[in-house]
Amino acid sequence: MDEVTQIRERIDLVSFISEYIPLKKMGRNFKAICPFHNEKTPSFIVSPERQIWHCFGGCSKGGDVYTFLMEYEHLEFIEALRILAKKTGIHLRESGFQEGLSSKKEIIYKLDKLAMEFYHYVLTSHKAGKKALTYLKKERKLDERLIETFMIGFSPKDGVDLSNYLINKKKYKKEDLVEAGLAFYGRGPSTSSGQASVLDFFRNRVMFPLFDHRGNITGFSGRAIEEPYSGGKYINTRDTLVYHKGSMFFGLNTAKEEIKKLDKAIIVEGELDVISCFSIGVKNAVAVKGTALTDDQVALIARFTNNICLCFDKDDAGYEATKRSLPSLEKKGINITTCIFDQAKDADEAIKNDPAAFKKAIKKDIPVYDYLITKTFSAFEKDRVYGKRKIAQELLPIFIRISNEIVKEHYLKKLGRELDVSLDALAKEAEKIEKKEVVKEDVFISKKDKRSRIEVLEDYLMSLLVQHDNPKMILERSLAILRDYKFEIDSYQKIISELADYFKSNSKFDSRYFLNLLPKELTATFDKAYLFPIPSFGEDKKHAEEVEKVARELRALFLKNKIKEISDNLRKGEKDEDLKKVNDLEKELSSTINLLGKS
Repeated sequence: MDEVTQIRERIDLVSFISEYIPLKKMGRNFKAICPFHNEKTPSFIVSPERQIWHCFGGCSKGGDVYTFLMEYEHLEFIEALRILAKKTGIHLRESGFQEGLSSKKEIIYKLDKLAMEFYHYVLTSHKAGKKALTYLKKERKLDERLIETFMIGFSPKDGVDLSNYLINKKKYKKEDLVEAGLAFYGRGPSTSSGQASVLDFFRNRVMFPLFDHRGNITGFSGRAIEEPYSGGKYINTRDTLVYHKGSMFFGLNTAKEEIKKLDKAIIVEGELDVISCFSIGVKNAVAVKGTALTDDQVALIARFTNNICLCFDKDDAGYEATKRSLPSLEKKGINITTCIFDQAKDADEAIKNDPAAFKKAIKKDIPVYDYLITKTFSAFEKDRVYGKRKIAQELLPIFIRISNEIVKEHYLKKLGRELDVSLDALAKEAEKIEKKEVVKEDVFISKKDKRSRIEVLEDYLMSLLVQHDNPKMILERSLAILRDYKFEIDSYQKIISELADYFKSNSKFDSRYFLNLLPKELTATFDKAYLFPIPSFGEDKKHAEEVEKVARELRALFLKNKIKEISDNLRKGEKDEDLKKVNDLEKELSSTINLLGKS
């Protein structure tokens, strides 16, 4: 047995997925809200017997433990394999697993680690980093413990030191450095081999390494320490194979356990905000690395908590970032609060001014919508008619996107009371906004073709068949009803034939044994039918009756289509045998419909 199979068989899929999302027992299977698309009704099904999962909602994804981890963590197969091998304690032979995109990622991870160690050494042990170290200790009040914990470093001014170190001493290729975002092709002299020279991407900056939540170093954020800032006060690693600015947080690798423990995350703007929080024992803070939360970041933080306190800078940009973050948070049903601190522009400054007051502000966080009401009402005159309109224009688009109907109504009523207008008037304005949004969305969202009734029934019938403990009897009954019926879904027709062949030599149904006999191209279809949610019938008789009912409806639809087809031919040129055929089919259809009415 190979390592891939060993690992798959050693992990219980239900227990594994339960580490990521809550599962609820549903008959022989488990169900959950799908983590891969937004939905309110659970459509994500996990089979403990088959060790497979499938979403019957908007994304239609499915598979085994590997595919779940790959989808959830955005990994390649080899990365998922290594994580699961470590989890199960199975030694993985690396030969044969180092090809393609994954090997490039491995090179970038190694380069980033070496770069982090290089930058940290320059800051803490080399004269080139002396000025930066003084800046961090005296101006930013960071001690050696914090510098070590977050592996802060410094990129030298010359702009070639890191590249020379990685190429000459560590023997990496120039293109590897460029792909990792650590260097770029410069205008300097070419080498003796004719290759273009490379220059360090970061120069004369304090360096903050950026880790993903699994502890891999994926990139850097560099802060300039001398004005004027060339390229801006902060610059980040450009997007690479392993770093995507809008899908990660600074500090999550050190904060995730505390976030899980406290069931709460504090979202700040910058690296120094996180480090200052950490210095006073607030260890559940992460930095957003942008101007507002993205859908990817919300999906990531939601793995660890459903409670988020937005603690952005207290300027207009921070206020706008708070508002822009709300739709993504609401889509995930996150509980959102914010903290109020006075006389400080950001969390770092607030902590420097009064650490105890900042801790108190965190503990006394308020619902974000209360904060928005206070902020908006302070900006406009609520007693003047146009002030009321401005306030409503500002807050209504936000309030109508609140996902929880009770919370939404609470704030709409509160807004109505504060403005002294009726809830009915607010509802009418809200309806206008919603109509505008629908028009905007319709431009971008293509309508999916609806499946036919026959396809829906075929899905259901196949699920009823394969989920029965012993489908031989109900297969025979359904085939008797569906004589000469051809399934519109071709893979179902093939599985039915395979089942019929199976029962010629087997009286009882063993799904695993049957799957070994089934052609590989039909496995995914069978798995989907095996997981499809069906009612709990309690007894075989009711299950069999449901199969017959569905088979008869399919038969009726088949007969109607057949009659239409022959009738169309009759119009082109009537033949006695065609008339007789139509009469016979109409009699059978009438009989089938009568049977359906009685079932």
